[in-house]
Amino acid sequence: MSMDGKRILVTGGTGSLGQRVVRRLLDGGQGRPARITVLSRDEAKQHDMRLRFLHRQSATDEIIYENSRQLLTFKIGDVRSYPAMLEAVRSADVVVHAAALKQVPTCEYFPAEAVLTNIMGADVLVRAVRDAGASVEAVVGISTDKACKPINVMGMTKAVMERILVQANVDSPRARFVCVRYGNVVASRGSVVPLFLDQISRGGPVTITLEQMTRFLLTLDRAVDTVFAALDGARPGEIYVPKVPAARVIDVARALIGDRNIPIVFTGIRPGEKIHEIMVSEEECHRTTERDGYYVICPMLAECNPQRVDRPALAEEYSSAAVTLDRAGLLELLQPYMAAPDFSTAVE
Repeated sequence: MSMDGKRILVTGGTGSLGQRVVRRLLDGGQGRPARITVLSRDEAKQHDMRLRFLHRQSATDEIIYENSRQLLTFKIGDVRSYPAMLEAVRSADVVVHAAALKQVPTCEYFPAEAVLTNIMGADVLVRAVRDAGASVEAVVGISTDKACKPINVMGMTKAVMERILVQANVDSPRARFVCVRYGNVVASRGSVVPLFLDQISRGGPVTITLEQMTRFLLTLDRAVDTVFAALDGARPGEIYVPKVPAARVIDVARALIGDRNIPIVFTGIRPGEKIHEIMVSEEECHRTTERDGYYVICPMLAECNPQRVDRPALAEEYSSAAVTLDRAGLLELLQPYMAAPDFSTAVE
């Protein structure tokens, strides 16, 4: 799906993924959009992002007041607010729905807030798209491996978000609702790599919950690739899952530590934490196919006209327990972040 001439709305656009999506759109590789709108509720993050993307040290009056005339625009709004979302989607052709509460511990301690943002926010978006008329052509929701066989609040709410977006194809057939589901993004806020790098810079110790813990690892660019692949090729109700490597978390720590004399301390599993993550469950395998280098989970709802899967792409669940990254592979993956004295330079 070319973004040429499209008006694109990115909810939660000030986050790590949202900013990289915006950067990719501005680079023009997906086509030249007519307008890119970042919607979020944090004015400070919007201010910082505006300056960074405009290469300015400070925001003079024309930067703020002339923003509506620029290619990249910013709107303050909350995905929980129906009026805010309705107003935003009325001027959008494509929506990248990245707004979420995504940190596992936060969602465990504030489950009602996670429900309001991750579940009710998705429902508000769907209702706004339905009521806005025929302007929105496609919506892609950003999900997580934690939504597969979820045991924590974040995963549970994201699993319901997936179902809300899949079902939206029934009530709003003019728009195409799809999802992407992937594992830990190496450069995202709250991920383990910046935590380890910070602990290493302080002389340790590096803290790991359990020695046997594994995780899928993918770069921010690979995550963004998945978003645009789904916009380009996913059929209504499908979930795109990238094929990405998995590693033991302790091996990640050892690769980052290198030859330095820094201890590793095991702290025990945290509330809501899995030992291994799963991106496609056993129950989903029979309706999972392959397309353009991605696993594609077909919807359960017959109204979405799911693809018939005669030969499933997977015979068993797609789990991080199947470790694929050795030390050399980890060093190659982590090198950009190990080389950056300031971690943020590897993110942007």
